[in-house]
Amino acid sequence: MIKRRKISITGRVQGVGFRPAVYRIAQSLELSGIVYNDTKGVTVELQGEAEKMAEFLARLQSDADKPPLAVITSCDAVDIPVIESEAEFVIETSDSHGTPQSQVTADIATCRDCLAEMADEEDFRYGYPFINCTNCGPRYSIVKTIPYDRPNTTMSVFEMCDKCAAQYTDVSDRRFHAQPVACSACGPQIRLTDNTGRTISEQTGKVIADAASLLLAGKIVAIKGIGGFHLAVDALNNRAVQRLRRRKKRDHKPFAMMADSIERIKKYAIVDRTAGRLLSSPQSPIVLLPKKPDSPIAPSAAEGVDTYGFMLCYVPLHYLLFAQNIKVLVMTSGNISDEPLICKNEKALERLGDVADAFLMHDREIYRQVDDSILHFVDEQPAFLRRARGYVPTPILMKKSCRQDIFAAGADLKNTFCFAKQNQLICSEHIGDLEDAEVYHHYIDSVEHLRGLFEVEPKIIACDLHPGYLSTQYALSMQNEFFRHPETKPKDLIAGKGEILRFAQNDKASIRVVQVQHHWAHIASVLAEHNLEGPVIGIVADGTGYGTDGAIWGCECLIASLEKFERFGHLSYYSLAGGDKASKEAVRPALSLLRKTYGNKFTLEKFDWLLRRIEPDKSRLQMVSEQLEKDVNCMETSSLGRVFDAVAAMLGLGSYNHFDAQLPMALEAIIEGIEESYDFELINTAGKPLQLDLGKMIRQIIDDIQNDRLPAAISAKFHNTIAAAFLEMTKAARESTKLNTVALSGGVFCNRYLINHLIKQLKQNDFSVLFNRNVPSSDGGISLGQAAIAAHLVSRETVLSTPSE
Repeated sequence: MIKRRKISITGRVQGVGFRPAVYRIAQSLELSGIVYNDTKGVTVELQGEAEKMAEFLARLQSDADKPPLAVITSCDAVDIPVIESEAEFVIETSDSHGTPQSQVTADIATCRDCLAEMADEEDFRYGYPFINCTNCGPRYSIVKTIPYDRPNTTMSVFEMCDKCAAQYTDVSDRRFHAQPVACSACGPQIRLTDNTGRTISEQTGKVIADAASLLLAGKIVAIKGIGGFHLAVDALNNRAVQRLRRRKKRDHKPFAMMADSIERIKKYAIVDRTAGRLLSSPQSPIVLLPKKPDSPIAPSAAEGVDTYGFMLCYVPLHYLLFAQNIKVLVMTSGNISDEPLICKNEKALERLGDVADAFLMHDREIYRQVDDSILHFVDEQPAFLRRARGYVPTPILMKKSCRQDIFAAGADLKNTFCFAKQNQLICSEHIGDLEDAEVYHHYIDSVEHLRGLFEVEPKIIACDLHPGYLSTQYALSMQNEFFRHPETKPKDLIAGKGEILRFAQNDKASIRVVQVQHHWAHIASVLAEHNLEGPVIGIVADGTGYGTDGAIWGCECLIASLEKFERFGHLSYYSLAGGDKASKEAVRPALSLLRKTYGNKFTLEKFDWLLRRIEPDKSRLQMVSEQLEKDVNCMETSSLGRVFDAVAAMLGLGSYNHFDAQLPMALEAIIEGIEESYDFELINTAGKPLQLDLGKMIRQIIDDIQNDRLPAAISAKFHNTIAAAFLEMTKAARESTKLNTVALSGGVFCNRYLINHLIKQLKQNDFSVLFNRNVPSSDGGISLGQAAIAAHLVSRETVLSTPSE
């Protein structure tokens, strides 16, 4: 019996060769019908025998027939009337009407087939630096709107030649509807200029050879790739790397590096099978790898850490350069330190002209700049430190569909933002630290771009509780065009436990603002990743987060769900002098912890032997000490991140965080593999959260330093103590709540030794352990948690009804 069915498919199904796969399966089964892209994904109308249609659906979702990059989220079929005259199966043009829900595919590394063709002298794309197909190449960075068709991308200005057009329209070809398809006759071109923009060479082969010669001579070359510019230099030339540091104004933070093969990377770093698979994946991220001893890599490329960040070549241009006898390059973001990544040719010359000696540019516009993603391994599983190229804007899916669109503003450090639309949580790429004016403007532009791409009209806005956060002020001001009503003012306070939510409402637009406590958002990000609502025992450790009591939190045990949280325990408060300076200058937390630990027995003179290695200027020591004594510009905090800073400084590893977590990273890097630990106390006071007191640990660290115990051993004992303290606090929470699932989040858990040690101990004590994998555990995951909490609240009509006066 002949039937006809309409099949609606959602997921990553545009720009990945999905329609040709549908066509080929339908043809092989002698089924008629049509297939087309729409704003939700792909729609198929299929006609034929019922048994063959069932086989079609099975094959469509099998690895043998499904395109390599395709991910099917849903596949729903309904019966529709048979069309008697239909005799063939055809691919129709896209339908751009409706609300965008289709996943925009992330940018993908060059596939093996394209690399083989680029190396084939008989192929008409031989040596062409923009070769691509439906299985690889730019996607998110060039798309302006969806559906993902060539007119909606920056490739629309390049008219295909006859050869490319023939492949583009041939359903049996690997480049059928590959939107960036091009060749040297019709597509983008490269050129090499000096730092004034004067052309050095334009012919492709000469451009590559000249650029490689400059790199091998120790010059700095700005190279335009998929998501923006890299600043490249020979990673084996220490003087060249130091020159790049000076010019880029990045004196300390480790540089990422690139090689053209895993075999090459193995000469410098330890690459196990799991790391090798991640390096060579279509996403091609930067992967943190243990350093090999006596590596010839320039020492200044990654000082003070025990890992290298390596990635493989991921665009054709990279491979062409490395074929010129280049071994390994530093490939760091093309910007001045802490500013947004540069993707425009003119701006690159303007901003990087004093940094780079030459510019390898091309004329394919980058519509959306995207940094490289960075991953490391937690519990032998890949986990993000930065989520960007190769992964964004792939959504995280919710079980329930959200009835109202949501915008989550994220945090101020390592910012990302997030939109919730229907059942999708769409996180932005890494934006950066909003305190930089250019980053803040980039943030605002990025919000508008992603909102427009997915046609999001937020009715709920989620942001941090911190009144000083720029992201919070942005959310509360609602002055962006799409919020439309800047006169919105806070009207009421709706309190859950610990006064966790603040709402603002605009009567005209019914827009509400939900202010979410920072550490609750961290745990919510873990719940969102694992599609859970909670409650769980949440352990959050970071540098700073505004608490519901006005203190700065940073070492918390929460009983948390997407609906509410309760503060079960925390690090005992200590006083920090100097506001934001305390996150940079280690002397401030060190002095505070010493004063708290030794009380009246503490004097600057008594601890001069220790403090002078942190701050040799006695007048500054006196100033900070007086601030603490007189409580001038001081704040109460439970920050664990600052404890790491203090201990690192006491061990002589540095006194200043030139970049985020520099001192904690140095402390982790020297760990000696021992199981010893220090003492600590859990203080249980009726009616108050459980408090972790580290006074005994501080005293014992001081004793070890005086007794000339090696810093590597002290670091190991310190880390072991923190893990043991978290374990005991978690066990106390289980005893109180009967919960057995633990969620770990916060920037301190970017420390691989600590989180792996803690996970091992928790599992040994029969806990189920969850942690961030799909977003960073740092503040880069905050927006996901904010959006997940707001999405859960949307489902509760009583909470989101108009607040009473």
